Amino acid sequence: MIDRYTRPELAAVWSDEARFEAMRQVEVAACEEMEGPTPEELEAIREATFTVEQIAERELTTDHDVAAFVDVLAASAGRPGRWLHYGLTSSDVLDTALALQLRRVGELIVPDARALVAALAERAREHRDTLCAGRTHGIHAEPTTFGIKLAGFAFEAHRNAQRLERAFAQASVGALSGAVGTYAATSPEFERRVLDRLGLSAEPVSTQVVPRDHHAELLQAIALAGAGLDRLATELRHLARTEVGEAREPFAEGQKGSSAMPHKRNPIKAEQISGLARVLRADAQAGLENVALWHERDISHSSVERIILPDATTLLDHIQRRMLALVRGLVVDAARMRENLELTCGALFSQRLLLALVGRGMTRDDAYRVVQRLAQQALDERVQLRRLLESEPAAAGLDLEAIFDYAPFIRYAGEIVGRLDEIA
Repeated sequence: MIDRYTRPELAAVWSDEARFEAMRQVEVAACEEMEGPTPEELEAIREATFTVEQIAERELTTDHDVAAFVDVLAASAGRPGRWLHYGLTSSDVLDTALALQLRRVGELIVPDARALVAALAERAREHRDTLCAGRTHGIHAEPTTFGIKLAGFAFEAHRNAQRLERAFAQASVGALSGAVGTYAATSPEFERRVLDRLGLSAEPVSTQVVPRDHHAELLQAIALAGAGLDRLATELRHLARTEVGEAREPFAEGQKGSSAMPHKRNPIKAEQISGLARVLRADAQAGLENVALWHERDISHSSVERIILPDATTLLDHIQRRMLALVRGLVVDAARMRENLELTCGALFSQRLLLALVGRGMTRDDAYRVVQRLAQQALDERVQLRRLLESEPAAAGLDLEAIFDYAPFIRYAGEIVGRLDEIA
């Protein structure tokens, strides 16, 4: 992933140095749990070192990165190095090391997912009673509150945080079952001891690789989390439009919105989130393609994973943190929200008027036609619906104060937003 979207902590986890270090930990743990090495040999194995450059140079000869890694590490250990990779196959080391990396990545990403839930909940409580237009199909429907709107996003973020936590956990599994997964050169008990030492779960049947549905599930959870961030970003982008103007991104002193037009304050953070979420969905598709491997093992998944796992986790980390800053700094224009409620000239009270007429004894269809006609007239002629009702025979005697009252729309806002207490 390019530096622009990469947090140094994530870059460190996915570096070649970190990958080989995870492989070293697996190899050492295996030696520590086998019967052959003496205490002195184990000490030499633990102290064995490598450099990425040494491995790259050795790979020019072996044309096999794991073999090159083992050669370099074994040479560093001296004669005790003969115990390295004893009874193991490349995927034992690669997949188990990958599990260690994924576990660390999860430790970095999931807390920010939880922090986003908390930030959304905080802003939802702040705007619990802030009236705004609810929109369906992009068109004003009935009023809601900005707090209710944000509460829905908070619960979605909570579900995504839970999914991510579960997905990282189920992907953090290792295997040391040897060639084609039969334990012919090791044993299930040996595998259990090594994985216990590393703090990993064991794959029940690993063939020669950990099945890739684990990694596909993780990538699906990442894509879903990205889709949730995209949905929120899309909402904020719409609200930032000049014609709407209900919310906008924080704009720092000295920041420039356009190289040509000094007045511009563009929703660039939200747009970046929406754009990068598309990449996450593409990575998830590639993860699904990796599931179908030949027989007990092939390596068609390996080259793909070297790209999509670092990229997907790094991008999710980036857009999560981007959204976290956006939510915390979001500028909410409650006055503009209230102004926009008047754009329909009272037509957004149409359901309350409909119910009042039905309650008076009209059939629903007759009442609907009356309200539809008056609401369209209000919209077309820019005349307040309430004023039109004054000369409408069907509306005679209706309590217009009660009908054109915003209070019912926020009556349960406290209860709805209060449900956030369950998660934040």
